[in-house]
Amino acid sequence: MLFERGWKHALKRVFLLCLLVGWRVGVAAHLAHDEEQLYIGTVVLSEAERQWVRDNPTVIVAAEQYPLYLFLDEHGHWSGLNNDVLKRISAMTGLQFVYRESFSTAQMLERLETGAADMSTTLAMNDERRLSLDFSHAFGGAGWVFVGRAGEPGVQSLEQLAKRVLVLPGRHALEGVIRRDYPSIELRSVKTYAEARALVESGEAYATIENEIGAQLYPSGLLKVGELLEGKWEADLLAVRKGQPQLLSILNKALEAFPASELRAIRLNWLGGIGPKPAAAGWQHWSRLGYWGVFVVGAFCGLSLLWHRRMAALIKQHRDVQSQLGDQLLFQRALIDAMPDPVFVRDLEGRLILCNKSYEEALSIRFEQVQGCRLIDVDALPRATAGMLHEEFMIQLRTRRTRFSRRRLQFKQGNRDIYQWTVPFYCASGELRGLLGGWSDITRRDAATTGHPH
Repeated sequence: MLFERGWKHALKRVFLLCLLVGWRVGVAAHLAHDEEQLYIGTVVLSEAERQWVRDNPTVIVAAEQYPLYLFLDEHGHWSGLNNDVLKRISAMTGLQFVYRESFSTAQMLERLETGAADMSTTLAMNDERRLSLDFSHAFGGAGWVFVGRAGEPGVQSLEQLAKRVLVLPGRHALEGVIRRDYPSIELRSVKTYAEARALVESGEAYATIENEIGAQLYPSGLLKVGELLEGKWEADLLAVRKGQPQLLSILNKALEAFPASELRAIRLNWLGGIGPKPAAAGWQHWSRLGYWGVFVVGAFCGLSLLWHRRMAALIKQHRDVQSQLGDQLLFQRALIDAMPDPVFVRDLEGRLILCNKSYEEALSIRFEQVQGCRLIDVDALPRATAGMLHEEFMIQLRTRRTRFSRRRLQFKQGNRDIYQWTVPFYCASGELRGLLGGWSDITRRDAATTGHPH
């Protein structure tokens, strides 16, 4: 009986190990399959355009970081929707695109106007820019939205900003129109959107205007996204310095030949995380795990029959390993539960896979009841708070950015001032595995410091 119990326990341990290996192999195979599906074609260029490509094989792209559209990843490589579009155009035309980073819209325009760069992928079109730039066909777009301070009335129109401070990055696409048609608005210029949002948060400005996709990437307890700016649309275009008709023609031909299904797939890959994901994706993921699990179990059973004479030694070995791992897990669990602040770990879908006692107490839940659930699946927080936090987690997993912020959140027990932190974590091979996060209750800390409720 002792031998049988040990044999079964060893079987379970090895099965779990094999299942993990099978999952990694399955994910790698799935990614490789997706890459093989990438359609590579060419466009028909005139002799003059082919000669231009031979004379100008490298195109300098003035690039300002704009998350999801164009940004530097954790390895320092350019990534994003626009980068994928340029890669596809490069495969179709033979052009090689080289990025030169700019740190503001004004600097990017200056490089194009002085000839230090040939084109850009993130500039919106207006009358002023058309004097020095040509613009390609559109390959997507989004509206402009007002971003105001939480607690203030939502901004719904430019007329509402009369005699108020509107802050925009210098040489913004809408700056000329606003100065001309709305002279009563006090317009203030800064270098970047980050500075604009900071002035709105501090109350020095009443609102800013931003692309609706970009505005959703920075949810904050101090900011709220308002209405769309009626009658204004920011098309996704490629801006080309004047005097390069061949380059503009080549880019337009490539965009015309761009398969619609492929362009849609690229946009969904980068922008789909802002909306709800198809429910079927989770079932497909688990079904693949099930197939690998069946395969691994069958393979292990065959091997176990061949090596049954060594099973006694394996049992002892696995008992020792189990004892060591058990001690480690108990220590880690005790260490996490001893932390006074709530701590949690979520997977790539936002499902809870670990939390400490402080997290359970803060949300009045039991881990056993919510394990494997997303915030929006359980009644632990107000619905609006749960939806906002879940959306933030999904955006963080897509952009792989760390987040540290002081904010006010609504809990079931009321509003709390907290210092929140969330960071992506990776396995030993560098593969993203999920989010590790937590928060400190600043309301309690301030009350303890001052000796009376905050």
